[in-house]
Amino acid sequence: MSLSVEVLPESTLRDAIGLLVRLIESAGALIIFIGAVWAFVQFVRAGMRGRGKMAGFNRIRLSLGQFLVLGLEFQLAGDVLRTAVAPSFAEIGQLAAIAAIRTALNYFLGREIAQERAEIERGETTPPPGAQGLPT
Repeated sequence: MSLSVEVLPESTLRDAIGLLVRLIESAGALIIFIGAVWAFVQFVRAGMRGRGKMAGFNRIRLSLGQFLVLGLEFQLAGDVLRTAVAPSFAEIGQLAAIAAIRTALNYFLGREIAQERAEIERGETTPPPGAQGLPT
């Protein structure tokens, strides 16, 4: 005879986790949206003031990149949580692909943020080669 104690039925747990996933992914999307709006407002304000210097543009890009990295981390957390309860092999494969893509995005964004930060700290205002279309 087997004694099994079920504290919380799996269907209830799946529903609760589904709600948490939606909340976490919504938070990530909201962070990205707020960052994009903030960056756009800053870009327009800099253009209206006539201070479209490269350093100002780089600061805006740096801030937007930080919002994107944080938002992507929330999105990845939602994906991990989604597979927390009895995942199928298909869900594990999908999570691996999504995690790889988002991790690569975060890596390259983080690298670009570090470059932008170093450039700002050096006080470089000369545009890189081929960047004639950017505000100066």
